[in-house]
Amino acid sequence: MKTLPDYFIARRWGICGILHVAVLVLSIVLVVAISADTFKSGTGAVSDTYLKIQFAICTFFLADFFIEWALCGGRPSYLASHAVFLIISIPYLNIFKLAGIQFQPETEYMLRFIPLARGGYALVIVVGGLFYDRASSLFVTYMTLLGSTVYFSSLLFYVLERNANPMVGCYGDALWWALMDVTTVGSDIYAVTVVGKGLSVALAAVGMMMFPVFTVFITSLVQNRGKGNGNGCTAPKARK
Repeated sequence: MKTLPDYFIARRWGICGILHVAVLVLSIVLVVAISADTFKSGTGAVSDTYLKIQFAICTFFLADFFIEWALCGGRPSYLASHAVFLIISIPYLNIFKLAGIQFQPETEYMLRFIPLARGGYALVIVVGGLFYDRASSLFVTYMTLLGSTVYFSSLLFYVLERNANPMVGCYGDALWWALMDVTTVGSDIYAVTVVGKGLSVALAAVGMMMFPVFTVFITSLVQNRGKGNGNGCTAPKARK
């Protein structure tokens, strides 16, 4: 039978788990909104519809932060260790719009991705709770983050290079560039803008760091399978 403190601890983590799933789902909604806005306009311009969606989602992110802080007893140490999540949950685009501060469309476009870092943290926690095997949990998390990095980089590359780079005529070209760069193979499409060149280097670095996870995961599977066969199989006895 659970004691009273154990009950409140279990309930606290149950509420936090629900909040983490909600943050992850809303992050996916934000990705869909960014994608729809990008493919509709083809530029980094921010629509009023997107601003409303981001404001609502960031408001939930802020509420989630303070709820989890309250569930942890309102300790100052929580604020110190999780301050970055408070910072990335702020709807900067809405604040700048209200204050009349204007940026270049490309800069505004990159500011959209700040709240998505909150979803990345929720992804790690949610995926970690779905898998009992640590290797599988890390593998799925890394691959999801790798796929997200490739997709977001391709969106940025498409917006930044579309009007400056004759080799980028559609989003498919940008996606091909991102896939080839992350595998460190390289493609016949190269960046001409400063940010695009930076993305090329960053994608190659991410690929070199994350693709070895494949090797680690496969090695872990082979080792576990070998242990299972060794424990469950015995050599047949010779007949007399």
